[in-house]
Amino acid sequence: MITAVARLRARPGHEDRVRKQALSLVAPTLAEPGCLSYRPYVDPLDPGAWLVFEEWYDRASFDKHLTSPHMVEAFEAGAELLDGPPTLTLLEG
Repeated sequence: MITAVARLRARPGHEDRVRKQALSLVAPTLAEPGCLSYRPYVDPLDPGAWLVFEEWYDRASFDKHLTSPHMVEAFEAGAELLDGPPTLTLLEG
């Protein structure tokens, strides 16, 4: 199993758009083969700070997820919406 933790920060003034996009990724991601869970969280004290926790059956499933149409679209939008690229930590369990 692979657990991925993505940290991202909304560009100031884009917090609502990042929230909308983050939540729109839940359903299509959960429908992907190998996805065990996908949960985005916003920091209640800092609405620009997000953590996304994902659990995948294996690394191949996670890697395929990164090239899915909804993720490619999210990565493209991130250039405008995020205050820098997300950081990603992968854990094996």
